[in-house]
Amino acid sequence: MLILFGTKGYLYQLAILTLVCGRCGNPAAHTLRKRVTKFTLFFVPLFPISTKYATQCTFCGAESKVSAEEAEQLQTQAAAGGGHGGQVQGGQAPQQPYHQ
Repeated sequence: MLILFGTKGYLYQLAILTLVCGRCGNPAAHTLRKRVTKFTLFFVPLFPISTKYATQCTFCGAESKVSAEEAEQLQTQAAAGGGHGGQVQGGQAPQQPYHQ
């Protein structure tokens, strides 16, 4: 009997915000992303085993990890239309995963 199992990664773009980059110092668009790793059995994703959040600067490409609470705050801020910490650029992306 052969059992096939493994993991598969999904990448969701949650929002696009204008933030000051910690690396290059430019106020640039940053994408807020959620990376979910799911356990698979016979190539069928069953349940998530890991969820991580990160922002990436579109100017220099620097990526920084954020906690789930910070990601929720940034997403709420983007949905509300911004403020000084972040402004939505073009709205929110659909919840379609990028397969890795």
